[in-house]
Amino acid sequence: MPLLKSGRRVVDPWTRVRADEPIPADGPVLVDLERWKAERASLLSRGTPLGVLLQCGTSAEEIAEDLGRLDLVALEFPKFSDGRPYSTARVLRERFGFEGELRAVGDVLLEQLHFMDRAGFDAFEIESEHAERDWQIAMADMSVWYQPTADRRPTAIVRRHG
Repeated sequence: MPLLKSGRRVVDPWTRVRADEPIPADGPVLVDLERWKAERASLLSRGTPLGVLLQCGTSAEEIAEDLGRLDLVALEFPKFSDGRPYSTARVLRERFGFEGELRAVGDVLLEQLHFMDRAGFDAFEIESEHAERDWQIAMADMSVWYQPTADRRPTAIVRRHG
């Protein structure tokens, strides 16, 4: 599945390791929360980039203490109509100050890219033959925002009163 970062299709350097698979000897790995909790010490001792996948509905507080050790947090969208990962993304960025990669995975659609970007996501797994074009379309959808978000774009009131 294509990975978009900054509107560009990139090669994904991360290995997503399932619960029953061995952890590779080197390279960046993405594990689920349960595996992170169970193997935290050994994962940290590898000395390579680490990421945690949070299932929809999992609280950001579950990994808050470890955010300084994580390079990637992936938030799963089980279906396009479930918006809970948006809230989790904002909490990670705004409350906990997470500065690593925040990736949207699962049922990610063109129509959501703009809103995901505003919530703080900076990487997107999207099933599309034209992912870069879809990104450009999504980013052109709106030019004025009413609420402040993690992207720090000026709101309508700030622009009006400059």
